[in-house]
Amino acid sequence: MDLVTGATGFVGSHVVSQLLARGEKVRVLVRPGSPAKNLQGMEVERFQGDLTDLGSLKAAMAGCRGVYHVAADYRLWAPDPSALYRNNVVGTRNMLEAAREAKVERMVYTSTVGALGHAHDGCGADEETPVSLHDMIGHYKRSKFLAEAEVTAAARAGLPVVIVNPSTPVGSRDVKPTPTGRMIVDFLNGRMPAYVETGLNLIDVEDVAAGHLLAMEKGQPGRRYILGHRNLSLKEILEMLSKISGRPAPTVRLPHAVALGVAAVSTLGSLVTRRPPLVSWESARMSKRKMFFNSDKAVRDLGLPQGSVEEALSKAVFWFRKNGYVRGD
Repeated sequence: MDLVTGATGFVGSHVVSQLLARGEKVRVLVRPGSPAKNLQGMEVERFQGDLTDLGSLKAAMAGCRGVYHVAADYRLWAPDPSALYRNNVVGTRNMLEAAREAKVERMVYTSTVGALGHAHDGCGADEETPVSLHDMIGHYKRSKFLAEAEVTAAARAGLPVVIVNPSTPVGSRDVKPTPTGRMIVDFLNGRMPAYVETGLNLIDVEDVAAGHLLAMEKGQPGRRYILGHRNLSLKEILEMLSKISGRPAPTVRLPHAVALGVAAVSTLGSLVTRRPPLVSWESARMSKRKMFFNSDKAVRDLGLPQGSVEEALSKAVFWFRKNGYVRGD
């Protein structure tokens, strides 16, 4: 029996479906009231609980051989930033304690490339690129950096836990959607009149899920593995989306100074409305860096698949259109 947290989400639901396809028995931890659309039709054992409730984690983990801790509070803006630290740092600490008590054989922790260093020479950063808490932009990245530090300490103390750092997954079942999914939806709805000069490392979400299963089988405890594929500029990504969707790609490049100004006004407005800003201050700051990464280690040591990014974007466009995220479709 394997336990998966975050199973109702984007990456977690693909981890569950791939485990089931292999014939594994799967237990999922589901928060009360959490939409379970992504689990429809999946034969899983459901446990109700919360990352901040240690007792519920111990109950869910009892009798499990492996644990995939995929759940995270993934928001680049939150009216109460302390929630990010409760869910991502305290929640991970609780998961580690429950795993120790349950004596699980192996645990895979889902971190993010956002907790890694940045390659200032323009090349892709890897698992060993130097980084510190000071380098983290925003509460989400800081909370994930601190959570990863908890995992690393637990591994040093003997817990068999492996770290995976997904880059930017794209594909189906992005229900919330993620910030990248929101960008795709905005593009499809004609809400992207301009772009900024930035870059991302894209990978099919199904390959990310496969990377989790491979990390469980082949990963070394305490080691990081970047689950990524192609480094692309935002302009290149939008041109791909244009070919897939038939919608025109924006041709106006917005200076970062203008983007920061828009983000500042939008974020200040959110302090009053308590609704997410159109463009958050933190996302505008992050866009000044190209989030390029090197996933050679995961490809070499785990056998991480490297499927077509264009096909992954096509699957995302199809899924968003089919599920009502795009006006007029």
